[in-house]
Amino acid sequence: MNDEYYMGLALAEAEKAYEVGEVPIGAVVVLDGTVVAMDHNRRETWQDATAHAEIIVIREACRKLNRWRLTGATLFVTIEPCPMCAGALVMSRVDRLVYGSADYKAGAVESIFNVVQNAALNHRLEVVAGVRGDECAALMRDFFRERRS
Repeated sequence: MNDEYYMGLALAEAEKAYEVGEVPIGAVVVLDGTVVAMDHNRRETWQDATAHAEIIVIREACRKLNRWRLTGATLFVTIEPCPMCAGALVMSRVDRLVYGSADYKAGAVESIFNVVQNAALNHRLEVVAGVRGDECAALMRDFFRERRS
């Protein structure tokens, strides 16, 4: 399994979000080559501002592993995390973040801020950007184009 494979799982989750009218972002947590959690945005469904894909999978991974430190884990997400999600990645001690497409309006990894590699914080993540990025960006473009029409 490689980054493209796991991003494919995140894309499948993003497509599920799209189908139910959620912003199409999907996320997957992988530890030692095993998928621990995967889900998609559910803000509209749950009427919860914190129900971003990353937050949902971090919570699920912590629950399944019975620990709050996700040391050794990689989180795959279709779109660059926002400040809330980037903070959750740092606080949960995820070691590696792989994301598809940048978010120039709310990205907190490289686009606007860099929370996950900030030297002032007690944990920093390895970041891999652009994995299947064109597919991730296209899904978002299609979703918002459809919503505007």
